[in-house]
Amino acid sequence: MNLGRFPRVRFAHLPTPLEHMPNLSRHLGGPELWIKRDDCTGMSTGGNKTRKLEFLMAEARDQGADIVLTQGATQSNHARQTAAFAARMGIACHILLEDRTGKTDPDYTTNGNVLLDFLHGASVEHRPANPDMNGEMTKVAERMKAEGRKPYAIPGGGSNPTGALGYVNAAIELVTQANDMGLRIDHVVHATGSAGTQAGLVAGLCGINSGVPLLGIGVRAPKDRQEENVYKLAALTAEKCGCPGAVKREDVVANCDYVGKGYGFPGADTIAAIELLARTEAILLDPVYSGKGMAGLIDLCRKGFFKKGQNVVFLHTGGQAGLFGYADDFGYRNSKRLAA
Repeated sequence: MNLGRFPRVRFAHLPTPLEHMPNLSRHLGGPELWIKRDDCTGMSTGGNKTRKLEFLMAEARDQGADIVLTQGATQSNHARQTAAFAARMGIACHILLEDRTGKTDPDYTTNGNVLLDFLHGASVEHRPANPDMNGEMTKVAERMKAEGRKPYAIPGGGSNPTGALGYVNAAIELVTQANDMGLRIDHVVHATGSAGTQAGLVAGLCGINSGVPLLGIGVRAPKDRQEENVYKLAALTAEKCGCPGAVKREDVVANCDYVGKGYGFPGADTIAAIELLARTEAILLDPVYSGKGMAGLIDLCRKGFFKKGQNVVFLHTGGQAGLFGYADDFGYRNSKRLAA
């Protein structure tokens, strides 16, 4: 797979570390757990969207865009990283933020990723919960064109075949690291939402015939819909990479048992997973994606889905900035909790 033929800006800190989690592994008493630190990609606290944006923003530059437009939930990690790329490249950035949760806590509406959006100089419009945010973005792009601008629209999560190239590259990087370390990877697990990360990983792992199975822990959609969205994008991505047909439907697996109340609502299992990783490995997860993904991984380890002696890699998709929008969910403002 020759990704060098695609335009790319190289801002990410790569390769990201692949680290053993001995304390968590010992605590759970199951498989050996490893973590791929895509929270360390750089660009405004890092995260998985940085890999995608290296390809997307290069395309925007090559098309002569003078403004990039994207959309996401209020505490969108993708919006924050897009704003950071735009700032570094000297391109304007406009973001549509969707209220998917109805939360009115000022920490949620103005802190965390939202604060960073503004620090990077992005302009922001707000929308109520809307099933067609990409359609809303198209309307705004047309308005900008009428004003004489040259917008480049990036779908939510950067999830299209161009963005997914970032995770084709990550799959190659991960397998190369494991080979160099002499590490046999029995499974890769990560949080899956807008489909681009999982689609790129599937296309990459299948395209190089790695034999490494991948499990996405869903954060929003039901299993059938999540898997179908990922499969469609993975097939398109493999075709873009010159490997049509490399991805089979059975290669795409999602477990959506940990969605809980819905997108952006961390359940008790997510909060517990974030606390456990912080207190065993000093690694911070986020309440929307990586926290739910880790909650799923921990539960599956306890249920024996992953066996002792196996090596399981958790891909950390970043998003720690979002923690500052969710202080109330942790209950630390309660004096009894603080005294415990």
